[in-house]
Amino acid sequence: MSWLKISNSLSLDLFLFSAFFLDQDQFENLDKHSQWGIDFLERYAKFVKERLEIEQTYAKQLRSLVKKYCPKRSKDDEPRFTSCLSFYSILNELNDYSGQREVVAEEMGHKVYGELMRYSQDLKAERKHHLQEGRKTQQYLDQCWKHMDNSKKKFERECKEAEKSQLIYERLDNDINATKSEVEKAKSQLYLRQHMAEESKNEYAAQLQNFNSEQWKHFNVAIPQIFKNLQDMDERRTVKLGEMYRSFAEVERRVIPIISKCLEGMVTAAKNVDEHRDSGIVVESFKSGFEPPGDFPFEDFSQNIQRTGSDGAIGTPKTEGGKADPKHAVGRTKNKLWLFGKKPKIPPSIPPPSLPSFPSGHFHPPKFSTERIANHLSEMRNAKSKIPSFRTVKRGAPTLEDLSHLPPEQRRKKLQQRIDELNKELQKEMDQRDALNKMKDVYEKNPQMGDPGSLQPKISETICNMEKLRSEIHKNESWLAEVEGKHGSRSERRSSADVNHHAPHGRESPEGSYTDDHSQEHRSPPQPDPHEFDDEFDDDDPLPAIGHCKALYSFDGSNEGTLVMKENEVLYVIEEDKGDGWTRVRKQGGEEGYIPTSYVEITLEKNSKGAVTYI
Repeated sequence: MSWLKISNSLSLDLFLFSAFFLDQDQFENLDKHSQWGIDFLERYAKFVKERLEIEQTYAKQLRSLVKKYCPKRSKDDEPRFTSCLSFYSILNELNDYSGQREVVAEEMGHKVYGELMRYSQDLKAERKHHLQEGRKTQQYLDQCWKHMDNSKKKFERECKEAEKSQLIYERLDNDINATKSEVEKAKSQLYLRQHMAEESKNEYAAQLQNFNSEQWKHFNVAIPQIFKNLQDMDERRTVKLGEMYRSFAEVERRVIPIISKCLEGMVTAAKNVDEHRDSGIVVESFKSGFEPPGDFPFEDFSQNIQRTGSDGAIGTPKTEGGKADPKHAVGRTKNKLWLFGKKPKIPPSIPPPSLPSFPSGHFHPPKFSTERIANHLSEMRNAKSKIPSFRTVKRGAPTLEDLSHLPPEQRRKKLQQRIDELNKELQKEMDQRDALNKMKDVYEKNPQMGDPGSLQPKISETICNMEKLRSEIHKNESWLAEVEGKHGSRSERRSSADVNHHAPHGRESPEGSYTDDHSQEHRSPPQPDPHEFDDEFDDDDPLPAIGHCKALYSFDGSNEGTLVMKENEVLYVIEEDKGDGWTRVRKQGGEEGYIPTSYVEITLEKNSKGAVTYI
């Protein structure tokens, strides 16, 4: 139903009679309704704005939460457990999820809230224009009505004056006492009033005709058009609201597939949790490499006791086949020594006397000696002495360069990892050296491209870095070989019955640590490391010098077997480089050792192998 039917529903007479008042009331109603429509649109825009602010706050809080629980250490320091990796994957998915919430907020702000605010401004301008047009039309109609009303009142006034003049003329005309001049004057006044009344009548008729025409145009053309424009504006506002409602939902719907993928990623991360793999990582990480202690041998102290026929009543219980009673053996080894447990008290070893001859079928002493026990005790004491070092590591004690504070297996892994990293760095330096040498060759062939001598400092620096890395690799390989050698020698010692240790006399401390008696303890000397340079200096006669060299750089000689060297120091060459990057030299004071070949400039004697210079 058109808004025009609000007015057209009245009868024609009543409409013409009260047209002005009804028109004014409808304009006020439409003014209020159109203003309510714009206010409602802006209210919905405010709702969208608060919703997108909630989304922004939610996304911001999610990102803060992810940042709070993300690992702050490097990936190498982070645990590799599947539960931790899955949690980090969930954090990544949650970060992507928060990004989608930001997308929702951004699209709501741009496609819904921004569009609503722009459309609201357009609606306000359009509404103002239509209302102004309606007011102008109404004002023009009011002006026509005033002109018509004024002409009507004038016509009425002139008619009354003409009637009064006619009454005066008739009274004077019938009065015998009136003079002729008075009668003529009244007659001329009557003619004048009648003429003015006629003119007022014509003017009133014209104004009435004009007002009726303008009123018809007002209520049949102008006002319907204005009402139609306001109706179209309100309908377009309603349609726009429906589109914005749909856009509000579509913004959320478009991110649902990505959010679903994020949630699927979280589920996948949860499925990737593997308890067996985590347990294996724990075992691999904390595996010490220590071997469990072996069984203690049985010590027979009844070797000097002469067994008689009455041994069945008193003495060592008899068993079938001359074997010891298992219960008795278990009772004597009840306090078995473990690596991290309490040590039992060991009585001082007694030198074994000469074994008497027993008849066949009697008890035979076991083939274990006190030396075997001493070997076990020594190994237990060495293992026990390393336990405090583990605790100091946990408390933040300084890490030793050779990683000797770690258990053998952990030390081996760390050393191998360090060697691999050094090898990678060495390979980079070698590649850089090759590239510089190629560039130097190009410069030598084409001098206009550059000065070959400008690359020599960089090449020397690269070679120096390579030698330092080789030195570090050699040092770590020595430590690694030491770890692997000790591990292998420990296994060999356990399988061998011939040991060089004697049982120490000592006692147990209250904390379970072993207190040695230094007056009766005999320890075997440490085994030499095959990677050390001690065997190189066992010759009695010094090697003859085959040349001399001048140090280009300083060398600290921190490794065993190397020699401290200062820059520009002159040394004697006693052994050439065999391809491993090291040259054996001797100082003037007689001290010998190895130095990096690239650190010196070597000149060999002519009578040895010719004058050769190495840089």
